[in-house]
Amino acid sequence: MTRLPAHGMDRAQLMATLEDIIAQDLPWRDGKAYAYVYDAGREVEAVGRDAYAQFLFQNALDPTAFKSVLTLENDLVGIATAHLGGGPQATGTFTSGGTESIMLACKSARDTAKARGIDRPQMVLPITAHAAFHKAAAYLGFEVVPVGVDDGFRVRLDEAEAAITDRTALLVGSAPSYAHGVIDPIAGLGAIAQTHGVLLHVDACVGGWLLPYWKRLGEDVPAFDLSVPGVTSLSVDLHKYGFCPKGASLVLYNEPALRQAQYFTCTAWTGYSVINPAVQSSKSTGPMAAAWAVLHHLGDDGFMDIAQETLAGTKALREGLSAIPGLRVLGPPDFCMVAAASDEVSVYHVVDEMQARGFYVQPQPSYGPAPASIHFSLNPKNTAQVAPLLEALRASMDAARDLPAGQLGPVVSAEIAGLSPAEAQQKLTALLAMAGIEGTALPDRMAPVHEVLDALSPRLRAALLEGFVAQLFTPGG
Repeated sequence: MTRLPAHGMDRAQLMATLEDIIAQDLPWRDGKAYAYVYDAGREVEAVGRDAYAQFLFQNALDPTAFKSVLTLENDLVGIATAHLGGGPQATGTFTSGGTESIMLACKSARDTAKARGIDRPQMVLPITAHAAFHKAAAYLGFEVVPVGVDDGFRVRLDEAEAAITDRTALLVGSAPSYAHGVIDPIAGLGAIAQTHGVLLHVDACVGGWLLPYWKRLGEDVPAFDLSVPGVTSLSVDLHKYGFCPKGASLVLYNEPALRQAQYFTCTAWTGYSVINPAVQSSKSTGPMAAAWAVLHHLGDDGFMDIAQETLAGTKALREGLSAIPGLRVLGPPDFCMVAAASDEVSVYHVVDEMQARGFYVQPQPSYGPAPASIHFSLNPKNTAQVAPLLEALRASMDAARDLPAGQLGPVVSAEIAGLSPAEAQQKLTALLAMAGIEGTALPDRMAPVHEVLDALSPRLRAALLEGFVAQLFTPGG
């Protein structure tokens, strides 16, 4: 059992211990990590860190006591609404990340629908929409109505329209979707939303900040922002391609009444009156100050330079992936989020082989019409590594051809066929041992684990993942 030390540690010892702890993490500053971190370089990182620390203890709970919150948030929202097509009434809220932004947009839609007499609201979204919408539905009591996508993984407008009922509170589109980097036909969704009188949220968390720069560089970027008729809200993460420290995101609305519907207010207790524009109550102003500092440090010209660099790197990555025998790019993508699949080798073995060669790329399981794939999130630091990445990928594909694939999945599937999720969780230890996992130690190669998960139904996959993560987070383990 871990306990608080009897005597306090001095600062030097603490910092050294933390350095040892952080050494366990994925190395990301060398540009070889194509997921999780969006890196614009040491100078931008330092600006964000310094601003974050300066406002670390300011409490954004009460903007009447900490008026810096008003200055910073109003400035950030104003910049974002101007950048993303907002009209004179457009407004928004600073949040901790894309999930909170999406949660708030869904809360606004739910309460707006409730005011119209809808007690069991539905959310119509493509199967490519981010998992955060399912999380919001679970928290807020929505019924999710999934709709299909075409061969390019863009939502089918006819299916989306057919799914709308008198209980529909929200229609969703992505700009772009995370998995394949493609932009849904937002103008078409906007027309449907207007016809049926429903709200439309655009999830632009990943690409929303940089896409307007790509458009200015001459790329054919489909209309997606608040200027599109029918779009009522939009989420955009500043800690992704705005290159701000986590967590920094914005949820924007085309009218103030929708923002107000996301608020939580409580005066029915003996303490101070509570009004929370976002999910959190007490929270540091640090992320907000860091976002403000990074945006002002880079400026419009700085982001244009980054956009040019990432666009060139993305084109080189797409072309290079398409030239590797046995790989195919899915989409095609509209942004620097690229997915590649293979009909010849296990992409999970390829991911392991890439890690052995010093590159971190993200595996994505199959779902519906989407095959298992390798996901690449390209940022400025990655652009110099595109050529070495492609060279490593060719070698990894060759190595994967000699490795057995798909053998363990059917065995595990047969082992738990007919079991409920709870029963499958009870067999978790034995199943993990079959995949090479003992206790909480992860194996060097994860391909067997991913293949097992991919062979299961989404319901059983979710149950096993929940059980596994619960084992990982074991105090003193």
